[in-house]
Amino acid sequence: MEFGVAIFPTEDVQDPPELARMAEQRGFESLLFPEHTHIPASRESPYSSDGAELPPEYSRAYDPFVALAAAAVATERIRIGTAICLVIQRDPIITAKEVASIDRLSHGRFLFGVGAGWNAEEMRNHGTDLAQRFGVMRERIEAMKAIWAEDEATYSGRHVSFDRIWCWPKPIQLPHPPVLVGGNGRGVINRVVAYGDGWIPNEGGDDEDLASRIGELRRAAAEAGRSHIPVTLSGSMRDPAGLERLEQAGVDRLVCWLPAHGRDAVERAMDDSVAGLEAYQR
Repeated sequence: MEFGVAIFPTEDVQDPPELARMAEQRGFESLLFPEHTHIPASRESPYSSDGAELPPEYSRAYDPFVALAAAAVATERIRIGTAICLVIQRDPIITAKEVASIDRLSHGRFLFGVGAGWNAEEMRNHGTDLAQRFGVMRERIEAMKAIWAEDEATYSGRHVSFDRIWCWPKPIQLPHPPVLVGGNGRGVINRVVAYGDGWIPNEGGDDEDLASRIGELRRAAAEAGRSHIPVTLSGSMRDPAGLERLEQAGVDRLVCWLPAHGRDAVERAMDDSVAGLEAYQR
């Protein structure tokens, strides 16, 4: 099992190059940044079912592609990526170019975590209807794959359409950087199998539930004629027994979230995660 870290990169914590160097020096396999272009002040969409307040970093994070470009040139080995990129709020042609550019700048280290989001007002401000978001996500990802793979790309769908375009650079990773589909909803397994190279579930529920969903993914992949689809769990560090349960459940990568609450808090949390990893590896 691989281990990575994720954080909202804001002005209140270390800048992206320093975060990336810290993670690489401590031996983490990956560093992931999330995305929210903005947070509507109306706050109609609830952050959680228990009424918790939305943390301030959701509206303060840097653009992930700008932050990841800075992280890429500051490091040599660590994988960098999005967890998640809200492709339903992005132009697919521009995003395809950004993904390919960072993959080249990082020499093939980019992980493209994607998702449909949960904030109805946020996506509405970008012109996306909540009820259509999964169809929009699929078409935009399929369109980006066409751009990455073809010298003269064409795509025709309900939500995305373009005819014979030239768009470089192309990614180093072939046929494209891994597309990791995020989400825990009922239809996520079908989405992962249809157009994903991996699944990013969020931590929640018990390990038996997670193992059951991973088993569902394995069966669906086999029925579709696909090989192993990796699972990246978005969650927190555990004790050795807990990490062993995750590995036995079929988790391939655990990404631990760091608090965006000051430089000292970030460093402590990163070091605590290292200690947990070392205890497990012993």
